[in-house]
Amino acid sequence: MDRVLALPEVSAWAQAGGYGRRFVTRVINTLLEEFRAGVLAGDLDADALDALLDDLGAGVADAARRLTAPHLRHVINATGVIVHTNLGRSPWPAVAAGRTADLSQRYLNLEFDLETGGRGRRSAALERLVGQLLPGAAVTVVNNCAAAVLLVLNTLAEGKEVIVSRGQLVEIGGSFRIPEVMKKSQSLLREVGSTNRTRRDDFEAAIGPETGVLLSVHPSNYRVVGFTEETSLRELVDLGREHGIPVVDDFGSGCFIDLRELGIHDEPTVAERLETGVDLLTFSGDKLLGGPQAGFIVGKPDYVARVRKNPLYRALRLDKATTLALESTLAAYVTGDLESIPVVRMLRASAAELERRAHALADRLTTAGVRSPIEVVEVASRVGGGAAPGRDLPSFALALEWEPGADDLMGRLRATDPPVIGRIVDDRVVLDVRTILPDEDEALVGALGEILEG
Repeated sequence: MDRVLALPEVSAWAQAGGYGRRFVTRVINTLLEEFRAGVLAGDLDADALDALLDDLGAGVADAARRLTAPHLRHVINATGVIVHTNLGRSPWPAVAAGRTADLSQRYLNLEFDLETGGRGRRSAALERLVGQLLPGAAVTVVNNCAAAVLLVLNTLAEGKEVIVSRGQLVEIGGSFRIPEVMKKSQSLLREVGSTNRTRRDDFEAAIGPETGVLLSVHPSNYRVVGFTEETSLRELVDLGREHGIPVVDDFGSGCFIDLRELGIHDEPTVAERLETGVDLLTFSGDKLLGGPQAGFIVGKPDYVARVRKNPLYRALRLDKATTLALESTLAAYVTGDLESIPVVRMLRASAAELERRAHALADRLTTAGVRSPIEVVEVASRVGGGAAPGRDLPSFALALEWEPGADDLMGRLRATDPPVIGRIVDDRVVLDVRTILPDEDEALVGALGEILEG
């Protein structure tokens, strides 16, 4: 360690970067441990080790870059899944990202009333915008939809029963299950019906003095088909009114546009769900809404007020950056500027538009001298994020053949900057243009050209 620290090139590197001794020592330790591990594993012979030791200055600088390199990076989503959970779900609208980047570096009136000079409410802007989109509905927002469900059930049914259809006890991403969320809310699960059939009578028979909530849960990423029957939300609302029990709908995706024009007929909008008379509705901000991660609680003002008074609300509330991004996203819905929301734009992209774009990309690659076989093929995109499972959107993609195999090409694409994430179909790498953002075309062509020309 002392010998490496004393090397002139290491001293010069540390001084140029303004690095302190503690950080430099940590970097050198990391590098030397890598050398030792390589020797023990048989990956470094004497000649290779000598070469590394002869250029320790470069090795230390490279180790420092690897130690401090950001883990989260820009990737190109060519999978065709619009709301891709593993890739960050919804990309933000440009105005949302811009306002957040600007104002998060400054002081702002997050909880300050500029008119009165007194304390304000951080959700005031979101309440105003949601009020224009959903007249008569109150709203509060927490950090994700699971938190919204947890908070609602804890508020309305702590120590009481929550009645839910057995077929709706879903598991969402990351192995989180509705029964486990309910348990943490201190409410008691009461299952009714069967996996494939649950009727209004099943709910009514279960209602008793310990009933706190009637719960409906969006089926998320699956469909039950065949011999099925499910209690509608309107039936639950009528039953709740008869017995004086609040009805909560965990809606999930939070769609604000009509997807019927895209051939998706079983994904209702938030407004349509509220029209059933449901007391509270919960949904995500980073799915079909197309904004940042958030959990909306929308519905009857008296119930929303009760939720907001729960001490857990403060632990689950939004931070200023998410509030800023959400405000800009909702404003785009209010003004009708839906094309500025990437998720909406990708959902509405026509097959003809996507085919033209795929051919343009293929032509650019051919012009650049790529000789590997590239074919424009018709594919099926998916909405993703648990919305519209089993419903395809017609799209077009580049299908790439690669002699070492599709797995090898996928690995090479993940190693480009930015990494390109696609899917494999019939031993070809398929890159769906629906989810490739317009300003990513240049980077995609560059990455493919570098690999395929080589």
